[in-house]
Amino acid sequence: MTDASIDRVNRFRAEAASQGLPAEEVEAWIRVARPAVYLAEGGDGPLAARLGGDPLLPHGVPRPSSPFVASVDLAALPPGVTGLPLPADGHLLLFSGTDVHGIGGQVSDAVLYVPAGTPTTPSPLEHSGREPYRPRELRTLWHQPSAQMPESFTLDRWGDTPEDEQFELADELSDAWAHVGGYRPPWALQIGGHPVSPQNDPVHDARDPEETGPSAQDGTAHEEGADGWALLATWRCGDDVTELDSGVAHWVVRRRDVAAGRFDRVHL
Repeated sequence: MTDASIDRVNRFRAEAASQGLPAEEVEAWIRVARPAVYLAEGGDGPLAARLGGDPLLPHGVPRPSSPFVASVDLAALPPGVTGLPLPADGHLLLFSGTDVHGIGGQVSDAVLYVPAGTPTTPSPLEHSGREPYRPRELRTLWHQPSAQMPESFTLDRWGDTPEDEQFELADELSDAWAHVGGYRPPWALQIGGHPVSPQNDPVHDARDPEETGPSAQDGTAHEEGADGWALLATWRCGDDVTELDSGVAHWVVRRRDVAAGRFDRVHL
């Protein structure tokens, strides 16, 4: 952890203690936090990602079935900030439509990794009359621990049938974590960490039934294992997708598939 991340964790402990929250559950909350990097518009830093417009595709690559969302420059991300075994350089291209009906599950061309030095060309895509998403540059970048959604924490911690008091405790832990979060500009793209979703947790939804259940005695949830599911990226759609209220797109993948470069196994 960076000094800033350690400071936030310590302030969270102090805030939770001031509210009388159980120390054992406070530490469990901290243990399952994951590193994440967040990208936003503005700033004078190096270009870390490009949203919208036309993708730069390698020659001969089939056109993806969904509109282009973003291209992330992996070399612009400090080492280790995503918690994922991503390549150290090259670009990660993300694609997603906005039709929520029937979405969910593996989409073989939702993510494309383009190794550094690969010849590419601007490639306009046509998708059911939708114009490309608004082009913009993401130069503001920061990283910090990402907490689980309260319901997900509850289910991982206490199993499929928690008590109401356990759900309430997870909400209180979440509020204490948010209270010490500090100001961050509205981010557009998240890489790694835990998902933030207005509805169901997409990482939980991707799991097989045998991967669900309460966490181990040390508070480590099942999906923390090397072969577990993880959030690859989240896009906050904002004004790009006016037909959705608080629209977000999530790309979810097994960690072993990231390590093997099998981005064709991503779930959208």
